[in-house]
Amino acid sequence: MTLLRRLRTSPSAWLGVCLGVCLTLGACGGEPSGAEPSASAPDSPERPSRSADQPTRPEAGTPAAARDVLLVTVDTLRADALGFAGNPRAQTPVLDRLAAEGRVFTSAHAHNVVTLPSHTNILTGRLPFEHGVRDNAGFVLPRSIPTAGTLLKQTGFATAAVVGAFPLDGRFGLDRGFDLYDDRYPEGSQGSDFRLVERRGDEVVRLARAWWTEHAGERRFLWIHLFDPHAPYEPPEPWASRFRDDPYLGEVAATDAFLAPLLAPILDDDSTLVVFTSDHGEALGDHGELTHGLFAYESTLRIPLVVRSPGMAPLVTDWPARHIDILPTLLAGAGAPVPDDLPGRSLLGPLDETDTPVTTYFEALSANLNRGWAPLRGVIEDGDKLISLPLPELYDLRVDPTETTNLLEGESREARQRARTLRAELPEADTVERGSTGATDAATLRSLGYLSGSAARKESYTAADDPKTLIGVDRQIFRFIDLYQRGELDAATEVARAIVESQPRMATGYYHLAEVLIERGLPGEALEVLRRAVERGATDGPLLRQYGLLLAQAGRANEAVELLQPLRASGDPENLNALGLALSEAGRQEEARAVLEEVSAHDARNPTAHQNLALVALRSQAFGAAEDQARRALDLNDRLPLAWNYLGVALVNLERPGEALDAWEHALELQPNDFDVLYNLAFVAARTGDVDRARPALRRFLAEAPRARYGQDLAKARALLANLETPHP
Repeated sequence: MTLLRRLRTSPSAWLGVCLGVCLTLGACGGEPSGAEPSASAPDSPERPSRSADQPTRPEAGTPAAARDVLLVTVDTLRADALGFAGNPRAQTPVLDRLAAEGRVFTSAHAHNVVTLPSHTNILTGRLPFEHGVRDNAGFVLPRSIPTAGTLLKQTGFATAAVVGAFPLDGRFGLDRGFDLYDDRYPEGSQGSDFRLVERRGDEVVRLARAWWTEHAGERRFLWIHLFDPHAPYEPPEPWASRFRDDPYLGEVAATDAFLAPLLAPILDDDSTLVVFTSDHGEALGDHGELTHGLFAYESTLRIPLVVRSPGMAPLVTDWPARHIDILPTLLAGAGAPVPDDLPGRSLLGPLDETDTPVTTYFEALSANLNRGWAPLRGVIEDGDKLISLPLPELYDLRVDPTETTNLLEGESREARQRARTLRAELPEADTVERGSTGATDAATLRSLGYLSGSAARKESYTAADDPKTLIGVDRQIFRFIDLYQRGELDAATEVARAIVESQPRMATGYYHLAEVLIERGLPGEALEVLRRAVERGATDGPLLRQYGLLLAQAGRANEAVELLQPLRASGDPENLNALGLALSEAGRQEEARAVLEEVSAHDARNPTAHQNLALVALRSQAFGAAEDQARRALDLNDRLPLAWNYLGVALVNLERPGEALDAWEHALELQPNDFDVLYNLAFVAARTGDVDRARPALRRFLAEAPRARYGQDLAKARALLANLETPHP
């Protein structure tokens, strides 16, 4: 039996698995349902009030060393979205109990407003300009920097981490020191719908509990990360019904319930140090921002922080805790040495006033790295908050916690002097360059809304580059994603064209416009859009990958190879995957195989590389190797329709048609509108006498396959179906 002619190498197939990412910031799933900001918290959130007998500074001494240590981080959780923070609509009894038994830091802040840098701050105890991880893509923690995992393992702890989503994948360096780093979520299966296939919190907790129970009797350090409150806000039942008008709070309530099986028994036994926090908050429309990553106002920068330690009295304090204080707290609570060079301090002992005020540095660089907008940096000290931008801002958080009055907009000499003093506290601005993403899965990052390339940046920035000035563009990008997800492709196309027109030097608009044109079946127009982007210098790695693959699909494979070859030196696996596919399309199968094997050599868990190697093997008629590579891809992620298709083609050519039909049925379950697979299934089923499979497949192919593309195939299918339905003697 010969190789079937259809190998599903259309642009839509390739572009869903190996291109770059979109450029929106912080959003996963675009604008919240209804495109209106959620009202999960009061318009003017207040810090919990303190009674007269409630001190503002911890007074107790450092408690005795805990037997076990538990760190809980919840992604995208606002400080005011919890019951213990005073939110009357919140349903968070588990975390409320934890707060009632621990120290609650009501003025705690993050240093970043996106996931990977914030967790790197937490786990290393170092500021972003010290460890170098500045965004969710393109950065890997240097091996020279220890983490909570490495330091507690050295102290004799069994160590484990269970994380809920891709930004904390072990490839970014936070897995060091953990005996178990469980980041097993489906990789490589995300399409171009701007959504992340995440692990739900109850699954994360189930896996964490299993490890905790298995290692009972040992000293244990467990870090657990739940991603659920991140957009899009789609809580499961019963929370979806309870919070129909506020799905964000529904996600928070679900997260609290998911944590109960782990936290409840730990809280019943006063032997574990528990630290609970979030990586950052969520804007929910505050200051015009829908999600997070663009600004650093209190809705995204202030975070919940609770520390519960054996023998430590409960307390609510407004001491200005920071993420960098968490690692010293974990180490001190475990009785482990705290490195002298850490900039933070333990939150377990007395935190008395000193002559030196506590300074909190923060930054939001995603818009700078991804769009070329002005970088945002700032500092908080004694309740004063400076946001350093071309249009600078100064707020007194003690009287203006929602940052409604920019003190620098007036003529106050005192405000200008205070801004100068705070500006002197900022570290010298460093040059931030995005490196290779290691093994970044581009489709995953697209679903998160983070770019893996680097935008062109300037020597100096003006008010025109300030994110506040460009908030309208940000909302246009969210509008595009919302329309795209809802299938309103014509409207999405017009929004993308408007973005290109308003920002002709920003790759985001071109990328999105090409993406929607491809989805509409207009690859020629998409090619012209990308050619124009290159001509105008609005390019980055993802856009060039997209352009190269479209060129290959248009029969210009040698041009694609020439375009993509310079990206090979980056070592970025997505660049290598794209180059490998272009080489394969050019008929250079051995070169393609060599390039793709580079990916597998550096990242054995990259399913896309194995999937692409299966395609190369099919084109080389190495059907055994094709089966092996397809199965390797599916072992890593069994939700890859292309891998199932390639497996089916290999099995047919290995004279195992029954298994091939099963593989194609898997492919169609995942991607029902793949008419190439439907065609293969129908004809092989008919050839092998499996008319129960052949007839419905043929009928569906005839009813749904586009006539413009499948004219001749439709005629063959019609003739075959007529033959199958004609009685034979």
